[in-house]
Amino acid sequence: MADEARIGAARSTRSLGWAIVLFLVLPITIVVPVSLTDQRYLSLPQDGLSLRHYVNLFSSAEWLSSIAQSFVIALGAATISVVTGTLCAIGCWRIGSRWSELVRVLMLVPIIVPTIVYALGLYRLWVQLDLLDSYFGVMLAHGVTGIPYVVVIVSTSLASFDPRLEQAARNLGASVPYALRRVILPGIMPGVISGAIFAFIHSWDELVLVLFIASRTIFTLPRRIWDGINEHLDPTMAAVAAVLVVITGLLLLLDMRARRRAAE
Repeated sequence: MADEARIGAARSTRSLGWAIVLFLVLPITIVVPVSLTDQRYLSLPQDGLSLRHYVNLFSSAEWLSSIAQSFVIALGAATISVVTGTLCAIGCWRIGSRWSELVRVLMLVPIIVPTIVYALGLYRLWVQLDLLDSYFGVMLAHGVTGIPYVVVIVSTSLASFDPRLEQAARNLGASVPYALRRVILPGIMPGVISGAIFAFIHSWDELVLVLFIASRTIFTLPRRIWDGINEHLDPTMAAVAAVLVVITGLLLLLDMRARRRAAE
């Protein structure tokens, strides 16, 4: 009876898990048939499937410019997040005191505070620093909001890292920077890669900050979609959304593969 109850509980948990996955994924997959519509407005295909909206996406100078801008900004923001977040996580791990826990909590502030509040405060600061509507300003804003993801993921990797490896390297004469570069970072590299992927995805999809601190020069992909929704319902936006879903899915699969290799 106990085994049957255990099997039944496992099946119920599995069914609940799949139900949650379907609930999260199904609304996203609707963009795929909409992106293949043969109509000039957002709708499901009526007379057949068409790739003209994908052709419009990859032949439009405006859309390609937004894709390039989003990629460059996300790459720069991910670099800022990874360098800063990784060093912060390693520093808190080495200190290992109550103050380090407080620092970790402070690093989570950008994702705890409502985005609109953070964007308003950032706008006031960026005006004084003359960073409005600049690539560096957007990269820095996205980099700061991406730090929490890196800190959390890298801290998780450090929790399973054996500190005796660093101690052995130091006893053999390795300096702190050398031990960091040759011992600690290789040991937590899967976590660093995962943090970089999530920081990149965060910047790639971010909209609210761009609406506040960018005006004419910066037109990222989410902002282009936002303006398209406000002006006209072009099915090209569905094609863009489908491409974003595919890219995000590939990055998440890369993250899963890195974690699996680390577990092996």
